[in-house]
Amino acid sequence: MSLVYTLLSLVVAFALAAVIIAVSGENPWQSFQAMFMGAFGDLAAFGETIVKATPLAISGLAVALGLRTGLFNIGVEGQLLVGAIAAAWCGYAISTPAFLHIPLCLTAGFVAGGFWGLLPGLLKAKRGVHEVITTIMMNYVALHLTHYMVLNPMKDAHTMAPQTPAIHTTAQLPQIAGIGNIHAGVLVGVLLAVVFAVFISRTVVGYEMRIVGLSSNAARSAGINVSKMLLLAMLLSGGFAGIGGAVEVMGVHHKFYDQFSPGYGFDSIAVALLGGATAMGTGLSAILFGALRNGAVTMQLVTDTPKEIVTIIQAIVIVFAGAKFLRGRQSQKWDS
Repeated sequence: MSLVYTLLSLVVAFALAAVIIAVSGENPWQSFQAMFMGAFGDLAAFGETIVKATPLAISGLAVALGLRTGLFNIGVEGQLLVGAIAAAWCGYAISTPAFLHIPLCLTAGFVAGGFWGLLPGLLKAKRGVHEVITTIMMNYVALHLTHYMVLNPMKDAHTMAPQTPAIHTTAQLPQIAGIGNIHAGVLVGVLLAVVFAVFISRTVVGYEMRIVGLSSNAARSAGINVSKMLLLAMLLSGGFAGIGGAVEVMGVHHKFYDQFSPGYGFDSIAVALLGGATAMGTGLSAILFGALRNGAVTMQLVTDTPKEIVTIIQAIVIVFAGAKFLRGRQSQKWDS
């Protein structure tokens, strides 16, 4: 039923988008065909779609981990930013062989993002402050903090642009030859998806986190330390988001520049909701959103259909996914 609901939401989204395109005087079929070719038409297009989907998938896993514990982590964008700038610092300030440098930068991203997620987690666990409010606030703190860092202590002295120096080649994720611009960050994303799936469904801690997500009162009655699970969930969720930012710096830009993210952290919320907060669903949802992002440019060039139509499709999907999530949460509330 979840799959049927997801497919229905996509059908409705594209149907409404087709109506809007037709009303604007363009041919919907030609527009969608151009979008598809721009996203999957050849190896280069496919590779670019996967590159755009990778940070969405990793950040989507961060949101999904929070959702499975009953937390709505809206702060993935901020956690992604601090993870990215931490990885950038490790990438240009430290010199070490690649087999150490790459894991070190990824770890820096995880630690920075995890710390950024842990602060709202502490407020939630100890004071009952709702995580939606605190994580939204932390987004803006991260945005302005990273803006300050690339304008002052971490600024590249050789350019006027607000960015860090380029990371060393030993910190760069290698490209996968023959498939467009795909880099090894895709493998990092696949590994994290496997870790997520095993952790949530095959470990005691993952089981306890899921119980907390279903009913915190029932979890307490079963002797589960709810506060500990909430803290751990926000730490891991922020850490995953931080790795998403690190992968983008290490695999695509090779530096951190101000406001490099086009909203990956916010789109990842829709990715996780549409994917049902599962590892495979989130990955497939990320590929869909990556294809929409990548194909929108070709669609606009070929058919004169504005690429903003993709935003409309995403918005409709978000409405459906959000409604399904809220309905599920309400039914759990009544059941508990």
